Amino acid sequence: MSKAIKSTNGLPIIHQRAAGVDIGSRFHVVAVPTDLTDEPVQTFQAFTADIQRMANWLLAIGIETVAMESTGVYWVPVFEALESAGIDVIVANARETRSVPGRKSDINDAQWLQRLHACGLLRASFRPGRDIAALRTYLRHRERLLDYTAAHIQHMQKALTFMNLQLHHVVQDITGATGMKIIRAIVRGERNPDVLAEFRDIRCKASTEIIRGALVGNYQPEHVFALTQSLALYDFYQVRIDECDEQIAQALAVLNADKPLPDQPMPKARHRTKQPNAINFDVRTALYQLVGTDLTQIHGIGPFLALRLIAECDTDLSKWRTAKHFTSWLTLSPGCKISGGKVLSAHSRKSNNRLTAHLRLAAVTVGKNQYRTRRLLPPTRSSNRQGEGSDCNSTKNSDAVLQHHALWYEL
Repeated sequence: MSKAIKSTNGLPIIHQRAAGVDIGSRFHVVAVPTDLTDEPVQTFQAFTADIQRMANWLLAIGIETVAMESTGVYWVPVFEALESAGIDVIVANARETRSVPGRKSDINDAQWLQRLHACGLLRASFRPGRDIAALRTYLRHRERLLDYTAAHIQHMQKALTFMNLQLHHVVQDITGATGMKIIRAIVRGERNPDVLAEFRDIRCKASTEIIRGALVGNYQPEHVFALTQSLALYDFYQVRIDECDEQIAQALAVLNADKPLPDQPMPKARHRTKQPNAINFDVRTALYQLVGTDLTQIHGIGPFLALRLIAECDTDLSKWRTAKHFTSWLTLSPGCKISGGKVLSAHSRKSNNRLTAHLRLAAVTVGKNQYRTRRLLPPTRSSNRQGEGSDCNSTKNSDAVLQHHALWYEL
């Protein structure tokens, strides 16, 4: 580590009072400049009292900014404690610092982070404000609840298959009106297919006779028990999702507390149909007051995706200098690895960004809709007849729509 420090002595110091923190699950190692204290490296336990003691020590010696790596979720309590103490905290991407050789201990990691941050060589990862971060947490938790719910839907369908009840072949969704009425009747003890078929909703495309034939099966007790348990767990998570929606509504109300109502009335909705697993309150109105414009007017963006955009990116996009920087942060722009005048790689970087995943799904949907529209329109002279009507056109449209979605930055 001493060799690394000597080799960087010529770099200018940007942050005179910068510290580096190596985050761990059990303890955190903090390194500060050697001219501020006799013990520039100290270790603190991960308990709340120790983290508070760390913040007080950093304030006492005059530290103004702290850098840490995004190690799992262990950095979050430290970040919030230091931020509450008035210290400027940045979370650096571990990909930008982990490739430096010769660092084999927590102390060396903390000292290297401190040195890089003092020289201004670390870029802060994006983190929204406190209120937006709370909204993001609720939405991410809601998505996890939906994942758990989906697992129990599969368990219900598996139990029905064991009983040879082909309900999923005659209804579009077993959690729809028809499917849930029939499943609840089976759990209550009803076995007569004629009675079960009468629960058919008027909007169901399958006839009563077809549904009746699909509900003739063998009701083994163990499979009925599995269906009963899965239904109870499904209902349990539905209640938890409703409670989560209430918290999301309260978080939006806090964000809108100081926001005046827009002068212009809200435009008509582009999406009239209710999306599956939609939030059970008027999201468009709350977002229209928060942002001042209706994001759902962008092709392919519905109320839920617009809410995710706000929760993941905040309402202030000035942290990205241009729309191109925002697209690069989303990892939707091609790479740029050039050496000797040759392009070595132009592939986009892989990312776990949740917003990117949602935008990709929306882009695929818009691309398919545009593909269907082209199939209905008569051919024009400028159209490429050889490639027209192929699936690759839909893929190209999806890529173009991704760039279009990223340009919502300019709204």
